Amino acid sequence: MERKAGLLEELRSYRAADAREAEHHRALLDLLSYGKEPFSRKEFAPGHITASCFIVDPAARRVLLHHHRRLDRWLQMGGHVEGDESIVDAALREAAEESGLPDLELLGDGVVDLDVHDIPAGKGEPGHTHFDVRYVARTLQPQAISVDRTESNELAWVELDRAIEMMNEEGSRRVIMKIRKMMK
Repeated sequence: MERKAGLLEELRSYRAADAREAEHHRALLDLLSYGKEPFSRKEFAPGHITASCFIVDPAARRVLLHHHRRLDRWLQMGGHVEGDESIVDAALREAAEESGLPDLELLGDGVVDLDVHDIPAGKGEPGHTHFDVRYVARTLQPQAISVDRTESNELAWVELDRAIEMMNEEGSRRVIMKIRKMMK
């Protein structure tokens, strides 16, 4: 209950960057307020909360992407919340597991973006929705990346404009624009 209350409090003070993110914000608040088990990866109707993390190398003004094995797309690091961990802890854990980076440090004051997106059926799960809470973290050891072949086909450090092209998705563009401002 503490995790739910903490996230609700953080989201109540969060300000969306645009109308689309405002829709995602409302959907996350509704899921937290009315969903049975919003953090359970077994909750498929309407879906569940996930945590993701855009890893940046501020010195080189680049972001780390991974080519997701199952979804066959370039994405930020992220995944499901496990046990009783907080959302930010889940985001940092997933980022460290998927990147191999040992020194991730959160940038900003918390949540950087919110996104609600559909996930196709697979791995014995029906199609469902991820209510993604997004963070940004930095590394001072960008050379220490290591591919987790169970999750990724490849890892790549890319310049911000190139990341927008590779991810080719409205929500990712919005986050990259926020990252650009954070790194000024």
